[in-house]
Amino acid sequence: MEIHSVSDVTRYIKTMFQRETVLSHLQVRGELSNFKCYASGHCYFTLKDANSCIKCVMFRSRAQYLRFRPENGMQVVVSGGISVYERDGVYQLYADRMTPEGAGDLALAFEQLKVKLAAEGLFDAAHKKPLPKFPKRIGIVTSISGAVLRDIYHVSKRRWPAIQLVLKPVLVQGEEAAEQIADAIRFFNEKYPVDVLIVGRGGGSMEDLWAFNEEPVVRAIYDSRIPVISAVGHETDFTLADFASDQRAATPSQAAELAVPDREDYLRYLESLRTQLGQQLKRALTEKRLRLDACCRSTALKNPHLLLASRLQRLDQARNKLDSLTKAQAQAKRHALEIVLQKLDLLNPMHILRQGYGIIEKESEGGAVSSIKDVKKGDELTVTLKDGRFSAEVRQVKPPRA
Repeated sequence: MEIHSVSDVTRYIKTMFQRETVLSHLQVRGELSNFKCYASGHCYFTLKDANSCIKCVMFRSRAQYLRFRPENGMQVVVSGGISVYERDGVYQLYADRMTPEGAGDLALAFEQLKVKLAAEGLFDAAHKKPLPKFPKRIGIVTSISGAVLRDIYHVSKRRWPAIQLVLKPVLVQGEEAAEQIADAIRFFNEKYPVDVLIVGRGGGSMEDLWAFNEEPVVRAIYDSRIPVISAVGHETDFTLADFASDQRAATPSQAAELAVPDREDYLRYLESLRTQLGQQLKRALTEKRLRLDACCRSTALKNPHLLLASRLQRLDQARNKLDSLTKAQAQAKRHALEIVLQKLDLLNPMHILRQGYGIIEKESEGGAVSSIKDVKKGDELTVTLKDGRFSAEVRQVKPPRA
């Protein structure tokens, strides 16, 4: 019996797998486990069910087209072919495509990215910028072909003919679309400032609208200093760009209505203001006329001397009253002064002298003598009377009688 090398046997088994057409193109359903994606971009994982498992590999050339992020425990369907990895002598599934079981891969990718970006705050209302009321220039990021640009142009010019529209044409679907859309948003922010940005396209399938769910587009909208209106698809279509934008429009036409004021509305508003102003002016004139008529009919204006006569009479009465009050107050003050003067006169020492009394002073000391204790026999005294003074000598000091 011929003896074979391990490599020969492994190579033969690999050839057997490759000859089997069923194993070259098959779909396998299972649960993801041990999923790892290396820096090279190659992904390695295991598919398992209740009884078995199979090793799988998806090389970067295929993995780069995954729309969702594979996670352990996820039920998926993997398409590819079975072959043998000669170095380890094991068979494995070389995956070309992977889709989640149940929901489509795009729907799952949408939800995964939505949760991630929402957690970062990219959809928070606090970051929404208000739209300017009277924009002068509007930037448009969309395809140069199609009805979107035409709808925005017609609606904008109808509402506000002076508005300036600036188009930055981009692809709106396909592999390069997301990067072009993000670059166009950055272009307006960095090189060609406008007042408002409209970013959008017409309706389509989820695959057609997918560029507006790409992370670069969502982040470019969030980072934009210019307010952004998203106008992607139709009323029932929602993309992640809608959540990140400052205002979502159901259609491109509605986006133009949100961005551009309606001249007719403001003309009607001005007309209503003009009407209100005319009515207010008319009411004011009528009121002034009525007041003027009332003044013209008044007695004072017909006979102004009567108005002056009554004022003069009141003035005379006030003057008489003032004179009476002045005289009464002066008399009262004079009477009070006389009483004070009388009191002062009674307190005047000269008044006492006129009644026969005198003031005795010691010549040596000069002070008034008010008690016999102040003098002694032999003291020289001066006695002041009402009409002069004389000197005296104390000959005897007598105590008061008991």
